[in-house]
Amino acid sequence: MHNNPSAECGPVALHLLAKAPVPGRAKTRLMPRLGAHGAASAHAEMVRRCVAHACRALPAAQVTLWTALDHGHPLFAELKQRLGIHLAAQPEGHLGVRIRHALAGSAGPSMIMGSDCPSITPELIQACADSLATHPVVILPAEDGGYGLIGTRGLTPADARALFHDIPWGGDEVLAVTRARLAARGLEAAFPATVWDVDRPEDWQRYRRLYPRAPSLASPFLSPGWSR
Repeated sequence: MHNNPSAECGPVALHLLAKAPVPGRAKTRLMPRLGAHGAASAHAEMVRRCVAHACRALPAAQVTLWTALDHGHPLFAELKQRLGIHLAAQPEGHLGVRIRHALAGSAGPSMIMGSDCPSITPELIQACADSLATHPVVILPAEDGGYGLIGTRGLTPADARALFHDIPWGGDEVLAVTRARLAARGLEAAFPATVWDVDRPEDWQRYRRLYPRAPSLASPFLSPGWSR
């Protein structure tokens, strides 16, 4: 894949947020079905898949994984070694602070997504990157009222603060509040598709139906013929 959006837009950076797969602290809402270790293993699998999706859409040099809980976890080292992505430690603070920090670290257009949204395919990531050539903001709305990815280009500090400060993170009004903030700032956004993430046991079952096998990070996984 690895097509670039227009030269005017420039290379698009992609940031992913990920906790280390620590049992009892990762994907805790899956624990009633999978147990602490099973939920952590499920989380690790989704991180691998989401990062692999990112590296199918964009060159690995444009992908940064922002880590939490255990920055030196072997999963993160494995992804860096095998795929060539960048690693960075998430700062302290609420989700809005961490999003703004990651996006501000890129000189040009940039996007950020979680690591529990495997429905964001390489094709969708590329579509979002392309959208930033013509829009200052791109968003992939999530079925639960949030969003799975947001990208920005050329926002002022005031615009960025409006989009990420005092948002009801974790609730079902994140997207609605964000849309209202966009309208108030006169910012036009692209919304290429609606996605879903894996939070609850039924989400995990949905994921397993779509992806019955765990991903491999060997080079064939990222070959041009790869699909799932």
